[in-house]
Amino acid sequence: MNQADVTKLVSRLRVPVSAHVRKLKNPDGPEGRLRKLRKTVTALIKYERIELNYNRADEARGYAERLISDAIRHGDTHKETMEMADYWILEKQFVHKLFKVLVPRFENYDISYTKLYKAPREYPCRHYGRSVLELRGNPFPPLSQDYSGNRNLLHNVLLDEARKEYRAKKYAEMAEKMEKNSSDTIVQEQ
Repeated sequence: MNQADVTKLVSRLRVPVSAHVRKLKNPDGPEGRLRKLRKTVTALIKYERIELNYNRADEARGYAERLISDAIRHGDTHKETMEMADYWILEKQFVHKLFKVLVPRFENYDISYTKLYKAPREYPCRHYGRSVLELRGNPFPPLSQDYSGNRNLLHNVLLDEARKEYRAKKYAEMAEKMEKNSSDTIVQEQ
């Protein structure tokens, strides 16, 4: 089969994107839905961390990932990429931020450019789930905690015990060597 390799034509996203469009309610119909998504993508590039409803954040994440991916792949000299950035970013000064700040930050990334966290619901319980959508490498404090230094986690306990066993084995070998060397020197003195 002589089929062309189409994997190079479209950049591969590092986040799962649903094939089905989410129904984001808007009285203006599909145009209003796209306007909401454009505002969300613009706010994400502007603030680098935003809190919003989960459905809207998950939908906008795919568009932001595609925009950043194409900006990295083609650069600011590519006409179609500039048209896409001009469409999705409503405030035009952030088009420059996309190409001058975000592209150099993300060009060596092999993971997704955004993170999506589920946020706690407001009390009394609201129907819609909340989430936090952020760009990686933003200047804000991290939302997720690093537990790698916690000594009580199972993998850290197992690693500590393995270190103890290894050291005990090495100390026993060293003691055996020293004993052998000392017995050899005693035999030579006699």
